[in-house]
Amino acid sequence: MAIRTEGKHLNSKVMSRFVYSNRNLWSGILFGIGLVAFIDETFFHQLLRWHHFYDKSTTDVGLISDGLFHAFSWFATIGGLFMYADLRRRNAIWLPRWWGGLFLGAGSFQLYDGLIQHKLMGIHQIRYVENVIFYDLVWNILAALMILIGLSLIYRTRSSPSSEKAHSYEH
Repeated sequence: MAIRTEGKHLNSKVMSRFVYSNRNLWSGILFGIGLVAFIDETFFHQLLRWHHFYDKSTTDVGLISDGLFHAFSWFATIGGLFMYADLRRRNAIWLPRWWGGLFLGAGSFQLYDGLIQHKLMGIHQIRYVENVIFYDLVWNILAALMILIGLSLIYRTRSSPSSEKAHSYEH
């Protein structure tokens, strides 16, 4: 079945992806936020023990705050994956747009963490060392790069999907 739009014939699966472009974007954003929060909590909070989510109190309060942060990361991750599964069921996955959302979500959350939580609110630092500026620069530069990659992918997928090929996940 082909759909005619602006003088071009589009495969119905491609058109379906385009109709669901915002859902692709938001699924990627949620998954990206959850993924980077999960990585932050797992590696920097648990394995390396560089800090807790909230370091202005006792270790017990820090551990409780880590648990709440971990729950938040899983809710975002699972929410993004449920949206992804729905898109897949509808044959509406637009991977470049979804990846753009993932990078934008991950980078935005990391930049928020690095600037707002680390510096403005001071609820924790990435690492408690004398020259923390090196860690801050790496953290925030990586965040900015992820945001730029995400925005680039989103910009490339902003218009009609007529040049895109449909990817069917039917068996």
